[in-house]
Amino acid sequence: MFTGIVQETGTVEKIERGKDSILLTIRAQRSAQGLKIGGSLAVNGCCLTAAKISGRGKFKRVRFDLLNETWNRTSFQFLKIHSTVNLERPLRAGGEFGGHFVSGHVDGIGRIVRWEKSGADHVLDIRAPENVMRYMIEKGSIALDGISLTAMNVRKSSFRVWIIPHTLAVTALREKSAGDVVNLEADLLGKYAKKFGARA
Repeated sequence: MFTGIVQETGTVEKIERGKDSILLTIRAQRSAQGLKIGGSLAVNGCCLTAAKISGRGKFKRVRFDLLNETWNRTSFQFLKIHSTVNLERPLRAGGEFGGHFVSGHVDGIGRIVRWEKSGADHVLDIRAPENVMRYMIEKGSIALDGISLTAMNVRKSSFRVWIIPHTLAVTALREKSAGDVVNLEADLLGKYAKKFGARA
């Protein structure tokens, strides 16, 4: 379980395509400290399992084995060498809960259709698939590339988020622009509420 509070950004160092999987290697710093093989790390909001950890000092290389299904259903398919990614370790019991419940299971890919500066902030309009939009509500939570954000201007196939300077500075959003894709995970509590409400 994650909270959508990005701890740092990492860098894609290697992408190796095999017959049944893709090997993705990320260069990380703080989020790799103490990480063990078999441990979880959210990469752009997708929960991945560390398969190999190498390197000494403050920077480490973490390799993940991705199924083709994961690759094809997330924005990972658009990653390139040197791409910047958001990283978050799982929430520890008793840890600070600053965002919202994020499972690390990506629901779909969204596309940035508007990216504009508004004063000190930035405003993004995101076009999203129906299986994400069905759970969206005004001022509800959404994980965008693993970042906990508040949805505004919710319409049939899009929503808006506002990005403050701090979020832009510490996440991979600083390298995004209109036309780019992002991983989306709808609010977990909203999914349960909608399911149980349909049974009533």
